[in-house]
Formats: sequence, C-alpha cells, structure tokens
Amino acid sequence: MASKKSAPKFLNLILIKLPPSGLASIGHRVPGVVLFLSVPMISYLFGLSLENERGFQTAQELLRSTPLLLLSVLLVWSLGHHLLAGIRHLLLDIDIGVDKLHARASAWLVNIGAVLVTGLYVVSIV
Repeated sequence: MASKKSAPKFLNLILIKLPPSGLASIGHRVPGVVLFLSVPMISYLFGLSLENERGFQTAQELLRSTPLLLLSVLLVWSLGHHLLAGIRHLLLDIDIGVDKLHARASAWLVNIGAVLVTGLYVVSIV
C-alpha cells in the first residue's frame, strides 16, 4: 500500500518566534519591495522638481506634508535595513560571520542599525 502523505502545514510567521537572523532575512525582503514600489512616486517628485522653479516649490510643499513625511520615514528605514542586511548577506556569502554566534550578532546589528538610522533621520527633520 502507498503511504499517506500528511497535508502541508500552514506556518504563521507572526506566531512563530523567529531568531534575529530570521527577522533580518525576512526584513531584507520587505524593504526591497517597499523601495521598489516607491520608485514611481520618487520619479514623479524628481521630475516635478526639475521642470521649473514652481515645480520645485510644489515638490518641496508635497514633501513637507504629513503623509509624505511619514512615508519618508518608512523609506529611510527601508533603505537603511535593506542596505545593512544586504551587506550582511554579502559577508555571509563569502563565509564571514557564518557561525551561530556571529550570525546572531550581525542580525542584531542590522535590526538595531536600521532603527538607529531611522531615528537619526527623524531627529534631523523635526
């Protein structure tokens, strides 16, 4: 007789306690998507700012609005986290920091570093 295969299990990533390296790995993908989706808006604002002096002033006014200020904080976190996690992944690819202790420490550095970069940005715009 053929053996019965068990049904695939649904893993709820919110309920699972991921290690810091798992958070850094998933966190590397999420900011990448956010940055990719922000390209049209950034391109529009850049084009508007280059049209003429009035377009530049309009782009500045838009960037000072509350929704775009909040979005800029999200984009700075995305860029910081994606950059730091990308560097971490490149180092892991060349076998630097592969052992458990160093991998855990570098994951914490990525997660905390992105928050610090975002905090510095928030302080600079306030």
